Amino acid sequence: MKAIILTNFGGVENLVLTDVAKPASTDNDVLVQVKAISVNPVDVKTRSGKGMSGLLQHESPMILGWDISGFVTESKSPLLNPGDEVFGMVNFPGIGKAYAEYVVAPASHLALKPASISHKEAAAASLAALTAWQAIVSHAQVQAGQRVLIHAAAGGVGHFAVQIAKQLGAYVIGTSSAANKEFVLSLGADEHIDYKAQPLAEATHDIDFVLDTIGDENIDSSLEVMKKGGTIISIPSGKNEAVKAKAEAKGMIGFPIRVHSNGEDMQKLADLLAVGRVRAHVSQTFAFDEMGEAHLQIETGKTQGKVVVLV
Repeated sequence: MKAIILTNFGGVENLVLTDVAKPASTDNDVLVQVKAISVNPVDVKTRSGKGMSGLLQHESPMILGWDISGFVTESKSPLLNPGDEVFGMVNFPGIGKAYAEYVVAPASHLALKPASISHKEAAAASLAALTAWQAIVSHAQVQAGQRVLIHAAAGGVGHFAVQIAKQLGAYVIGTSSAANKEFVLSLGADEHIDYKAQPLAEATHDIDFVLDTIGDENIDSSLEVMKKGGTIISIPSGKNEAVKAKAEAKGMIGFPIRVHSNGEDMQKLADLLAVGRVRAHVSQTFAFDEMGEAHLQIETGKTQGKVVVLV
């Protein structure tokens, strides 16, 4: 089968399209023929030698990626059958090996793809959507009427977070550049803040929950606009270690999270995607042999929504 292997940690020139053996499934696994792959910032970090590189370094061949959409060709699980169209984030945190024509995955990490959305949209609604869901629903348990601040609201995680928080009945405020204002508002945000125009403390106040997708100084500025007892969840690993201590010092709750594969959560997202209550915005699509270009787009830090590679 065709796969994109990482010959060494470093630049995109190390992503090489080649032929490798088709993987074999074991008990409770399915073999998925992949139609679309979503590319995330963690893919880029791992390729460069950060992120999840420690887990991959002894793999041969090294194959990146976690987000897939496709259909089951073999099943050794009672949960899924050959022919089922599925999507999800595979083996995260761990080794997903998604940059390939065929991927072995635990059936418990996948959900049935709604017929109303494409494989491209389904792949896009995996790691990023799951991160937003687990932060807002599982961890913060956001309630109707709460004031919620979503940073980088036009990005992969952010654009899903805005929609999910709105589904819960929250009052949602999203930050982005001025260029993405209309996009953020179109997602359902009640307010938009241009993060370049003024200090955050001058733009908002009395926030119950903050989803921080930036880290470092952004944690400090977020705490300034939160209510006492409010919660901040910070996502970017390596930039969020101090969030718990900083929050506690101000009488608030703060913690980092790492998304994990969960087919039940994926199915809840699938139900929302099926009826259009949550939508994946795919700003750019690349061919399988253009994986390097997809990585370079993510590296700009200016991607609106998601980037997807078609197989």
